[in-house]
Amino acid sequence: MELSDGIVTLREFREEDATVITPIANNAKIASNLRDGFPHPYTKEDASMFIKNAQKRIPQSIFAIEFEGHYIGNIGLHQGQDVYRKSAEIGYFIGESYWGMGLTTRAVTLITDYGFSILNLIRIDTGIYDHNKASMRVLEKCGYHKEAIFEKAIFKNGKIIDEHRYAIINPNL
Repeated sequence: MELSDGIVTLREFREEDATVITPIANNAKIASNLRDGFPHPYTKEDASMFIKNAQKRIPQSIFAIEFEGHYIGNIGLHQGQDVYRKSAEIGYFIGESYWGMGLTTRAVTLITDYGFSILNLIRIDTGIYDHNKASMRVLEKCGYHKEAIFEKAIFKNGKIIDEHRYAIINPNL
């Protein structure tokens, strides 16, 4: 499956992506904005394991982000369970050399539309660390709204920081 707006494409992962994911994901600036489950340093073995897990998901909910035919990052929707089964958490990153180009905004728009139209989600949300202003702007451009600030909710890299919670509700309800 592929989703595209003509500039950015979200596609299934390929095994050979491991060699290009590794140098992009092995970046302390990227890791500082993600949960501790995202390894740093990031190895080719980490990438291979991630790809295998992403390929097993049915329906597909984790995608490679592609720009001009090249892998540039990951994006995914992590659907809740039980009473949260119609909600999902969005997560993403792109390589530092692609920051500030509007590509993340395009990818978030594509996967948000996919979540509402194909996965029939009611709500998509996420938490953004206080220092990640760029990601907050991306979400706001895509129609997400800040619901709350969870004060001192995150312990990351030896620091206690606030988490900004963003959400969007399916407009077709």
